[in-house]
Amino acid sequence: MKNFADALVRAIAEKNNPTVMGLDPRLEYIPEHIIEKANLNFDDPETSTAQAILMFNKELIDAVQDIVPAIKPQFAYYEMYGIEGLRALKATIDYAKSKGMLVIADAKRNDIGTTATAYAAGIIGQTTIIDGSTHEMIGADAVTVNGYLGIDGIKPFTDVCRESGKGIFALVRTSNPSAVDLQDLELSDGRKVYEAMAQKVEEWGVDCIGDEGFSSVGAVVGATWPEQAVAIRKLMPHAMILVPGYGAQGAGPDQAVASFTEDGRGSIVNASRSLMCAWMKRDDLAPEDFAKATRDEAINMKNKLNAALKDRKYV
Repeated sequence: MKNFADALVRAIAEKNNPTVMGLDPRLEYIPEHIIEKANLNFDDPETSTAQAILMFNKELIDAVQDIVPAIKPQFAYYEMYGIEGLRALKATIDYAKSKGMLVIADAKRNDIGTTATAYAAGIIGQTTIIDGSTHEMIGADAVTVNGYLGIDGIKPFTDVCRESGKGIFALVRTSNPSAVDLQDLELSDGRKVYEAMAQKVEEWGVDCIGDEGFSSVGAVVGATWPEQAVAIRKLMPHAMILVPGYGAQGAGPDQAVASFTEDGRGSIVNASRSLMCAWMKRDDLAPEDFAKATRDEAINMKNKLNAALKDRKYV
């Protein structure tokens, strides 16, 4: 039986790289030669905008597909460009999968009942269409979700995880500064809100633990809170953890590996702008060589994370 956590752990081990490349495109991130090419090829500006994004994404995927195990497209950056942007999102996902990469859909869905069921079907599951056949619509391998509505908002996704071998990452301790306003509140039993959520994630994922010892019901735990990440890992020994906050958000490699298990597994660290926009910091490269800058930065990130895992600062 397919299991997302097993697939992710093995992909990380094969490439010796616990990195996921976030693909959160904006026009200002894209080199001018790609913008010009898209404008020449397509008359409609909405179409040319989306095609520029897709061309940019494809070159980035080509540059790192042999060293980075997964991509994480943030849906908002495609939705802001309308229907054509969503087509670029789908094409990006399909292209990454064709290159053997796993895809984590960063959609942070948050609803209950039939609406949550529809989200789960559309993003990681299958949908029945008019002729009675079922199809993967978005086709992602995993999706981020907000678990603060409780099991009503999570069960439709965990059902797909069990039945189809897909995965989810539920928000537990996010990387933004104001997370403390709510997630650090103390409950009547002395636990923090994020600790209670961590325990729920571990509970929700019991039925989705794979052969590698990790559950496909995972968690989002920001790199900007390393001490909390260490404590959260103890509450969720089986959860795969997605780690945002590296690079542009301020966390370094030592902070980013805090949630890894003692044997250096079980987490994957996201970098978006620091990889996508690496070319903007390279005076030695032409903009046409932007993909090389991303590859160089991906290798640098890989080496830094692996070095940090060998010399853990937070345990």
